[in-house]
Amino acid sequence: MTHLYEHLGKVFYSIATIDKIIREEEIKKLKQIIKTEWLPLENSFNIFGDDTAYEIEIVFDWLVANEWELEQVMPDFKIFRAEHQHLFTQEINVLILKTVNAIASSFSAKNKSEQVLISELTFILNG
Repeated sequence: MTHLYEHLGKVFYSIATIDKIIREEEIKKLKQIIKTEWLPLENSFNIFGDDTAYEIEIVFDWLVANEWELEQVMPDFKIFRAEHQHLFTQEINVLILKTVNAIASSFSAKNKSEQVLISELTFILNG
């Protein structure tokens, strides 16, 4: 699950930064969804005893701090999805899309870039 959450941190970062500005509302929304939706989802833990779902937030925060480039996020996620199909249950796919839509809608309305990225993600998840 750790690798899934790392990829999701990158995907959620991509949706937040696709318009070149990461807003505080987007960060707050992601952290809220991690706490209320992702943490209760399953019970895996890292070597420090922390819920593995926190990897989403850790990777997201690292990417924000380092202004990471987006070009490889979706191609890498598509490969990961193909190689680990068993991780992508209907529940996980719905929650991924719920999260990206919540991030995109947290500040104003979704812009065209966000809509395109969400469409691409939906296509990847539906495989």
